[in-house]
Amino acid sequence: MAPKRLSVVVTRRLPDPVETRLKELFDAELRDSDKKMTRDELVDAMKRADVLVPTVTDQIDASMLAQSGDRLKLIANFGAGVDNIDVTSARQRGVLVSNTPGVVTDDTADMTMALMLAVTRRIPQGLVEMQAGDWKGWSPMAHLGGRIGGKRLGILGMGRIGQAVARRAQAFGMQIHYHNRKRLRPDVEAPLEATYWESLDQMVARMDVISINCPHTPSTFHLINARRLKLMKPGAVIINTSRGEVIDENALTRGLRAGEIGGAGLDVFERGHDVNPRLRELPNVVLLPHMGSATLEGRVEMGEKVILNIKTFADGHRPPDQVLPGMM
Repeated sequence: MAPKRLSVVVTRRLPDPVETRLKELFDAELRDSDKKMTRDELVDAMKRADVLVPTVTDQIDASMLAQSGDRLKLIANFGAGVDNIDVTSARQRGVLVSNTPGVVTDDTADMTMALMLAVTRRIPQGLVEMQAGDWKGWSPMAHLGGRIGGKRLGILGMGRIGQAVARRAQAFGMQIHYHNRKRLRPDVEAPLEATYWESLDQMVARMDVISINCPHTPSTFHLINARRLKLMKPGAVIINTSRGEVIDENALTRGLRAGEIGGAGLDVFERGHDVNPRLRELPNVVLLPHMGSATLEGRVEMGEKVILNIKTFADGHRPPDQVLPGMM
């Protein structure tokens, strides 16, 4: 007699290869629509699942976990960040949590550079002009932006993505600086020709471009606050492809409107998809709808990691990408 297959509930639509493999390996319940589950739907899903596969849009807190019953054993998050899940409460209930680290490193780093160039070279303004049919021809003084070569890039968070951004920025001739909880090992730091700043304030005040590449945790909430934004050089640019909560968005908007900050490229926002409407009005701001990891290759690789975590768990072993409260 074949062993009973795990019941797996997936909260959002995933790429076809991922969904097909989930159906082949497990008793998988897939979504027909890509509509986000409500809070009650998530609780119901947890009650009938051995394994829940949520995404970063699914907020799972302690009160929801308390209603989940005893069946749920693993939350295999489709995404590297797990700030949408109360990992501590899950562990207290004996529910393991896993994620998909490392998959979106290159995709996110590519988007960081794309935003950097879009802001500094005024690409959106040129695109709007062309699409509107308003271009009157080349002019020596039209569409003047700035070079990034030779500029100082300050990276906040020098993990996998921060290092990938640094390698790309090196190729553009940028000078690499960084602030991190811990200084990188010399064998990692030296090839990047990176300068470490123990003081975030001192780094922010001296950079031409700031790139946010750290996770959202209680200690990084509004790490870039009104006071630190005022330390920035007037023409400096800030790029965020990490988590919106790291920047005080209202303070950033005020600084941009007042001309105290040169520009911003944002792929993430403090209140999810509820974007501050004043940001949309600013010509020196480039806004993207959380596209940093949006490549088909990346999404399939994320799904493969989810499947590996579930399969390893089903075989009686610890998921390779298990997340523990102490890692947050």
